[in-house]
Amino acid sequence: MNRFNKASLLAGTIMAGAVIASPAYAQDAGAEVAAETREDNFIVVTGSRIQQRNVETAAPVAVVGAEEFSLSGAVNVENVLNTLPQVIPGTTAFSNNPGTGAVTLNLRGLGSTRTLVLVNGRRWVSFDTNQVVDLNTIPSFLLESVDVVTGGASAVYGSDALGGVVNFKLKKVEGLEMGGQYSLTERGDGARYQLYGAIGTSFDDGRGSATVYGEYFNRESVFQGDRGFSAVALGGETQGAQLQAFGSGALPVARILAPANVAIVANPGTFADNPQNFANLATGSVLRDGLFRAPGTATPTAGDTYNYAPVNYLQIPQERYLFGGYADYEFTDGHRAYTEVTYVNNRVAQELAATPITGTTNVNIAAVSQFLDPAALAAFNQLDANQQAADAQRVANGLPALFTPGVIRANVLRRTTETGPRNSLDERNAFRVLAGVTGAITDNINYDAYYSYARTRNANVQSGNISRSAFNRGLDGTDPAINIFGPDTLTPEMVQQISIQAQNGDISTVEVAAASINGFLGNLGFGGDDIGFAVGTEYRRVAAQFIPDTALSSGDVVGFNAGEATEGAYNVKELFAEVIVPIIETESGLSLTVNGAARYSDYSLENVGGVWTYAGGVQFRPFEDVMFRGQYQRAVRAPNVQELFGGQAIGFPGAVDPCASADFIAANPGAAATCIATGVPAGNIGGGQAVQLNAQIPALFGGNPDLGEETSTSWTAGVVLQPSFLSGLTITADYYNIEVEDFITIAGGGLQGLLNLCYGTAQDVNSPLCQPFVGIRDADGRIDVGNPPLIGGINAANLATSGVDLQVNYRGSLPFSLLTDTGSSRFDLNFNGTWTDKYDFTPVVGLPDVDECAGRFGGNCGQPISSFKWASRLTMIDGPLTTSVRWRHLSAVDDADDDTNFADFNGIERIGAYDLFDLTFAFEATENVTFSIGVNNIFDTLPGTPTFNGVTVTNRPNSLLLGDNQEQGNTYPSVYDVLGRDFFASVAFSF
Repeated sequence: MNRFNKASLLAGTIMAGAVIASPAYAQDAGAEVAAETREDNFIVVTGSRIQQRNVETAAPVAVVGAEEFSLSGAVNVENVLNTLPQVIPGTTAFSNNPGTGAVTLNLRGLGSTRTLVLVNGRRWVSFDTNQVVDLNTIPSFLLESVDVVTGGASAVYGSDALGGVVNFKLKKVEGLEMGGQYSLTERGDGARYQLYGAIGTSFDDGRGSATVYGEYFNRESVFQGDRGFSAVALGGETQGAQLQAFGSGALPVARILAPANVAIVANPGTFADNPQNFANLATGSVLRDGLFRAPGTATPTAGDTYNYAPVNYLQIPQERYLFGGYADYEFTDGHRAYTEVTYVNNRVAQELAATPITGTTNVNIAAVSQFLDPAALAAFNQLDANQQAADAQRVANGLPALFTPGVIRANVLRRTTETGPRNSLDERNAFRVLAGVTGAITDNINYDAYYSYARTRNANVQSGNISRSAFNRGLDGTDPAINIFGPDTLTPEMVQQISIQAQNGDISTVEVAAASINGFLGNLGFGGDDIGFAVGTEYRRVAAQFIPDTALSSGDVVGFNAGEATEGAYNVKELFAEVIVPIIETESGLSLTVNGAARYSDYSLENVGGVWTYAGGVQFRPFEDVMFRGQYQRAVRAPNVQELFGGQAIGFPGAVDPCASADFIAANPGAAATCIATGVPAGNIGGGQAVQLNAQIPALFGGNPDLGEETSTSWTAGVVLQPSFLSGLTITADYYNIEVEDFITIAGGGLQGLLNLCYGTAQDVNSPLCQPFVGIRDADGRIDVGNPPLIGGINAANLATSGVDLQVNYRGSLPFSLLTDTGSSRFDLNFNGTWTDKYDFTPVVGLPDVDECAGRFGGNCGQPISSFKWASRLTMIDGPLTTSVRWRHLSAVDDADDDTNFADFNGIERIGAYDLFDLTFAFEATENVTFSIGVNNIFDTLPGTPTFNGVTVTNRPNSLLLGDNQEQGNTYPSVYDVLGRDFFASVAFSF
């Protein structure tokens, strides 16, 4: 049998090689790094289980070579992968709130739960009830390459590959490799350092090999207060004085813009007879964030709020220990046993500003009078008199009294700055073991079988929390009184009285047992290679738990989101098959190959059951220089444990209540009537703070056991050009089109979307879209933290995206050299870009609302989705010196929220085009020692800000500060660089 020769592959490829100077990416499946060459010279290509004789596939494969991690100074893998145009950043090192301390991957923006992560072609370790892989667990220093296949791969790999698959390939080490790296920003903060080592050897005359490795990594924190652009939480609440402080570079820890401490409006007016509708009374009894206004003064404005930004992390700290190894041994001729073991201890902290207390409580005037000056005490007594007058009128109307004499009902908003910031520490311990056996059945047929078990346990410890019940008891006279009436008025004893520690844990396990056979069946007789096939079976069981302590599950904790316990598991039994049929191949270069794959999956979930996935593709080469390719895939994703079995947890997403927005009411006829029907007093509709005091709205989120599977259809069509007249050039262009149906989501994509759907589209109190908001508002019409809406996922949405990927790789030589006597040097040029033509999210199929997110940001679209995104690198190799420049580009994006003018809220409606440039030098001092130095973000491009409220803030010309229309840190810190100019130096030894 004429087996494929590895030397031929090396001679024929013009893609990235395995040296540091090679280009970063190779999107064509003809790339050497896109395939793992086995010792028998067969090749395993990501996206197929068939051992092949060539590396061309119908599906485009984007490849990141190991050299890109060295050239970019990246220690954590997301720093490189998030620059790929096919990737929308998930959570990263800059995800403090929201964030989990984990790092996730999001292909095509379809979501991290729809991206399957493999290591050496097999499933890796998930970390939580969403069954997502934390990229912190993958050793970047051992990577040989990273292959990215987008558009669905369920037929080959099973569920979770709806958006695609990312395969991290680890290299075998021969000898000793060790090294380290240190990184530091220009401002002298955010230090990161890594030490690693690996040793590998062959033994027993080459029948066996083994590699063991270890790594230590440490990343220091950077606070939002350490950068001018993030030092003040810009938004509708930000007033001129804060912007002046921002512009001058001041970094206030707390912002108290009024002289005293309790905001009281003592004119409750009249009351309606409905006990659920006494809005004017609630307006008349507001304790507000360390402020005081005497009776008859103006209602507190949003600008009086606390600046929470400076003590939040901009870069979260991390400490990681990683150990592992893999080995194989040919125990008899043609049969080899193999094993993999890994262990990771990962500690990641988050820090938020002091706990905000919100909600309605009883204040016993006699108990707290010791903390009130005469004017404040008189105001409280006046409020008590007003309450009693209101009760007298209610009793006269035949209604029960609402109030206790001497006790006022107060809506409290206060930051407990005396407790210090809130801290959360996640310590994740993950391990994975795998054992398998592979070998030849005949000359043409091989087998492979393995079992793997992976488990992650996370311990989360929280400090800085407040017990809501203890806080209320300190005001209603039950416990010793606490003094909330002013800044720094809580004594250490009071802080201890109301503080509460909390902790929770996660346990996630993944078990896989798989067996397959693959080989060749002979050819069709038209010059084509042999038909390749693979058939097999797989069993998977996934299980996860979320274990909160009693305080968290009861909802008594204020500071971090509370939640109920989650526990669930399911299994799936699968059969799969693949075939590759080379139909014809001629000496002139004409060739035609087709391929197909199918998988039947039987889930233990009642609402999923048995499902089919399948794929088919074609490759046509009319002559040697050109290849056309296309593929169609149907993929599925079963709901995960969190989506199915998640316990209810309270969250505080940023949102605008439509009933509080006069612009929304004016733009949506019928919205006002819906607001009234769901409990908003007619006089408060469109009244801003009368209906919504905070930019965050509480909501309960939980699982839905009635969920079914998601399905997607995707197809790609492309061309690969390798012109013989210009050796070293490869151009690939591929069109992709992906549509996900029965998309699992909270209706509308989130709380804001659901609010908009209810009040702007459905406008029917009996609609399922409006039911979460019925009976949960307080007398003012506000969504009350004590009775938040319950929101769960449903198979309701649709997501469709399409575009074109373009890859250009050119490798050549130059007729000069500065450092050698050879008279020549080499260069590598690559360009990897994506044009996103469409990214449309339909929150509820059947309703007209569609979020068109290509080229937009914010609202239901979330992170910016640039229409054009690329990463390119030019590398020059002159003897021992490698010089490399990288250019990263994002096109401009526009605000996706058509209902809100964020310019009115210290925001902007457009983020301009964004470019970053990086420079690296690598010097091979000896055959065994390589030094590298580099700088990322050469021009120190950071988010900047326009003019707000007549105050000009001088920073950077590129305006990325988004006010209320942002994720965190006044920007999208996983998309746009927030560290600034950043230096790194590394050394690598190999013996």
